[in-house]
Amino acid sequence: MKIFEVPCLEDNYSVIDESTKEAAVVDPVEAEKVFDVANQHGVVLKFVLTTHHHWDHAGGNDKIKQLVPGIKVYGGSLDNVRGCTHQLQNGDTLSLGSHLNILALHTPCHTKGHISYYITGKDGEDPAVFTGDTLFIAGCGKFFEGTAEQMYQSLCVTLGSLPKPTRVYCGHEYTVKNLQFASTVEPNNARIQQKLAWANGQRKAGLPTIPSTIEEEMETNPFMRVDLPELQGSIGCQSPVEALREIRQMKDNWRG
Repeated sequence: MKIFEVPCLEDNYSVIDESTKEAAVVDPVEAEKVFDVANQHGVVLKFVLTTHHHWDHAGGNDKIKQLVPGIKVYGGSLDNVRGCTHQLQNGDTLSLGSHLNILALHTPCHTKGHISYYITGKDGEDPAVFTGDTLFIAGCGKFFEGTAEQMYQSLCVTLGSLPKPTRVYCGHEYTVKNLQFASTVEPNNARIQQKLAWANGQRKAGLPTIPSTIEEEMETNPFMRVDLPELQGSIGCQSPVEALREIRQMKDNWRG
């Protein structure tokens, strides 16, 4: 499994996943840029994996269909994804090349039909998950079309149950701001401070902070730590869902 990060719209990452010279691309909003990178690496684009219908993720689908005639464009069945040719339900699977399996995970809240893509290989390497705007590094997406209950299920149950070494590729480079906010929720969490220092160093060097891992998110992402009684108590909440709702409201009002 090879994963290439193609910076799009300054803070949005489209990712090409390669096996046996066949590739899938996630949210190729700048289609020409993604097409050029695919050609540079000598791969054939087979799939577009669209996480959700927002323009900064699905806006390049029509163009990439022009550039790559016959390419399959996947998206969630509950989202009106631009250019979609194949709708996905939770649990649907795809194969790429001879080594990769792709599992569609319905992770609603940011949008009703949001899909995360969990990719595993056959050679023992760590899996990867492409989480769009549901799970960010140290954060989560706004609750545009869903509820705190849905986001809890998406983040803490669906994504939180993936193997801890799973690499997390999210839709935007928001890590520094998210960790700055996380440090206000858990000021005594040393792992947050360590990762914030690392993330600042990465960005100053012009390098991405992506990927993270599910294990790192369970240690540093307050939205995935809402099961902890001490975190609930520190913000005056008595349940994980209540804490998740409160932290999202805090983040929406935060000016860091």
